[in-house]
Order: sequence, then C-alpha cells, then structure tokens
Amino acid sequence: LGNIKPGGTRQMFINLNKIRSAGPILLWDAYNVSFQQEPKQVAFHPSNDSDGPGAYVRGGNNILDGAHGGEATIPPLVTDLRLLKMKEQDFMAATQATIKLGMSFENWKDVGEKYFHSFGTTGTDHWTAGFQHFWLKDRDRGSKSEYGDYCLELVAAREGKFGHLPKQGLNYAFHLDATLFARLLRQFSEALGVRRLEGKIQEIDTHPETGYVTSLKMESGQVVEGDLFIDCTGFRGLLIEQALKTGYEDWTHWLPCDRALALQTESMIEPVPYTRAIAHSAGWQWRIPLQHRVGNGLVFSSQYMDEDKARDHLLKNIVGGHLGKPRLLKFITGRRLKNWNRNVIALGLASGFVEPLESTSIHLIQQGLIRLMQLFPHEGIKQSDINEYNKHSQLEIEYIRDFIILHYKLTNRHDTPFWRYCRDLDIPDTLADRMRLFRETARVYRVREDLFKENSWVQVMFGQGIMPEQFHQVTNVMSDDELTRFLQGIKSRVDNTVAKLPPHQAYVEQYCKSPA
Repeated sequence: LGNIKPGGTRQMFINLNKIRSAGPILLWDAYNVSFQQEPKQVAFHPSNDSDGPGAYVRGGNNILDGAHGGEATIPPLVTDLRLLKMKEQDFMAATQATIKLGMSFENWKDVGEKYFHSFGTTGTDHWTAGFQHFWLKDRDRGSKSEYGDYCLELVAAREGKFGHLPKQGLNYAFHLDATLFARLLRQFSEALGVRRLEGKIQEIDTHPETGYVTSLKMESGQVVEGDLFIDCTGFRGLLIEQALKTGYEDWTHWLPCDRALALQTESMIEPVPYTRAIAHSAGWQWRIPLQHRVGNGLVFSSQYMDEDKARDHLLKNIVGGHLGKPRLLKFITGRRLKNWNRNVIALGLASGFVEPLESTSIHLIQQGLIRLMQLFPHEGIKQSDINEYNKHSQLEIEYIRDFIILHYKLTNRHDTPFWRYCRDLDIPDTLADRMRLFRETARVYRVREDLFKENSWVQVMFGQGIMPEQFHQVTNVMSDDELTRFLQGIKSRVDNTVAKLPPHQAYVEQYCKSPA
C-alpha cells in the first residue's frame, strides 16, 4: 500500500515471489475487501514464473488449493460475498461450488466410529445453561436420542438436502474450486479499476534508521515504493521474515502433520453437502465434492509416514479417474511472532498456518483484512495500532490452534505410533482448561476472538468422547413431561423443515449449475 498520507493516491502492492507460495484468493481478496467501497489506483506485483493469465496462482494460499483443487470453507465467506456485493449464484456457478453444512469426522475417536461437526446451533439454549445440559438430563433418564438430532444443519447434511431459508435460517458455506475463485476475484477486481503488473522481486530496500521497507526492486529494474506493504509470499515471508526477521513460533509438537498430497478425481456420485475428514494411521484424508469433480488429499506427518507410503495410501482410497498426479505440499504449523511488523502486514501463509482440518485459512485472511480496515493508518503508522492488530491476530489463531489440537488429543486410538503420540500430547493450558471445564460441568464459554462458537466445541468434545460428569440443575425445573415436550418440539421442527428441503444436488443444479 503506497501513499497512505492524507490526500494521497492509495496504491496497494501485494508482493508475490517466484517461490510459488502466494495464494490466488488472498491476492484478489485483499484488494476487494479493502477497497471495494472506494476504489483507488491499485497495483499488484505477482510472480510471472509462467506465461498467461493466472500464472501467479500456483501453490495456493491454503494447503487445500493444491493441484487446482477443491477448497472447503466456513460460513463467514457467505458474509464476505455480501460485503463484496457479489451475487452468490454467479459465484457458485463460476467456481463449480457446492454447499457445505459441516464436516463428517471418521475414525477420529476410534477406528470405525464417526461423528459430525455442523454449522449452526443445536437445540435451544436457556440463559443459564446451553442446550447440552437439557440433552444430558434426557440422556440421564434413559433417552437414546443423539445430540445432533436437534440440529437443523446436521440433519439436513445427513439427509443430503439443502435450500435457502428465510432469515438465513440454515447456516452454510461452500466447497469450491480455489483456482476458479481466484480467477473470478481477479476479474471482479480489474472491473473496479485494479492495475495488475507482473514482476519478480530481486531486492528489498529498508530504511537505515527505522527498518521500514521503503521499496522493492524488481528483476526488470522497476522500483516499487510504498508506505505500507502487504506480504503474501507464503511460508517464506519474503518481506515479513527475510527482510524484517520477525520470527516464527513452531507448533509441530502439538500438530505433527507437516505434509499434504492433493489430487483431483472425476465425480462418480452426487456431491454431498459436507466435507469428509477420514483419519488414517498417520493423519487424515479429505474429500471435497464439487459440481464436476472431487478434491482429494492426504494430510500426514512425515515423522510417521514417508511420502511414498502416503501416495500409495491416497491412491488406494479414492474413487474416480485421476485428473492429474498427486501434488506434494509441505508446511509447518505455527504463527509469525508479529503479523504486523514496522510497515509490513503478513496475510495468509506468510502470517502462519494451522493445518486445514477445519477450513480456516480463507477466514484468517478475511479477518486480517477486516482488522486492517479497522486499524488502517490514515494518519501514519502508530505503534498502538500495530500492537492491537498483533494482539487480536495472536489470540484468534491460538484459539483455532486449540480447537484443532482437540481433535487429535481426544482420541481412544492407540493402534499406531502417531495416534499414541497425539493421545499423550502435553497440550496448551488454554485447551486443558476448556476440556476440564466441559468434562466436569458440561459448560463451554466463548471469548470474542474465538472463531468457533459453543456448539462447535460441544459437538467435537461429545464426538471425540467426553461425557460430562454433571449438568446444570436448571434442567430440574422442568418436569419429565415438560422436558419431553420441549425436546420433541425442537426435533419435530428440525425434521419438518428438513422434509421440505430439496435434495442438495437438485438445488445446486437449479440454483447455480456450472457449465461442464
């Protein structure tokens, strides 16, 4: 971003490098979210390591971008599209998108067992206690009903149904083609006046006293000057790390998976409205259904599985003809010690990465951009703004980290060295406290920076095997008949609503069918 002083022409310099690690979605979303309301002169400087449109999109900002692949998202993207005033039907058709209502976790608690983490809410809370307390009370008196029976999104996913309801009554996200999404965002940006320049960064100049980045020297000889730079150069962190030496906090001891193989296959069955996360001996496998193909991938720990064995496992556990060859991606889970250092703000992989289990990468980009808008240095960069930006960025990614660790730590699996390691993890105190609170009291409290709401924590902790020792005594205010009517009323509303929804495939074909 250049010339941020009052009255100046605002220019955005999103700097990519030949290392092929900068994300296509991040590149164009950075312009759209920040400047869609007041377009200014904007210049992008991506890598041109191959010819033709989209040359810069190789590598992907999210690990699931690999091999021009399927990407799973979470509901805040729906809000982002509305912010951009982008018509959802056009977006879905252009990206071959399907609907995502949540995730199916298979073989995580134990081999042969599965559970569902859905979007939305389950049941009806009381102001003193969450719905899980009433479900536990019902279970205590002998009921066999599942917690998910009272969640509209979960039941709709289980039945393979979807439809838009009044007042956004059904929470959803998307499965999409990340490369097509990047192309769409680029077209959208250029229509608003964005100016795209190709180039490779050869040298980064910094101020001798302040250490601020002052300019980028391109291979062509062109010099790009600016007051504020957004670093989208992926794990390498060309500006934030190589120039400014910011530092990186490694979380591999908590999240040992550090490799992923991605491969697209032909669609053989109708797409389901959820992502599948299937645990294996040293990690997990994803399946993301798009309109015309399926995104597949294997996440694994190189300490417990070598690349050849991982590739063999992936190829033996996919359905449909291969659309290309498996592509290997390497990553280190963790975070940059400062997302905003001096006059450089890191977004995407340049800022850190939590493995793709809960589809959080695009959301972290969105949040980083929103936070930048809220703290934008119109009158010059202030340390107080930098501190505030970094504080909330750190809290946000650490809560996501804890939520991901939860899936690995809470397991009954002891069949492989990888799962024995995960089961015996010495976890962060913040996560240990949450697990203890839920196990002892069935309570969950959410703080502002926590992406995942109470229902998400409850679903995963139930699904992974925690059964609380007690429930809130407010449940005893209801008689047995009143509790039965209360629960049956919720379940009936869920079942009746789902019964009226069309099949997911039929709705997608009618609403946003993509050309083959």
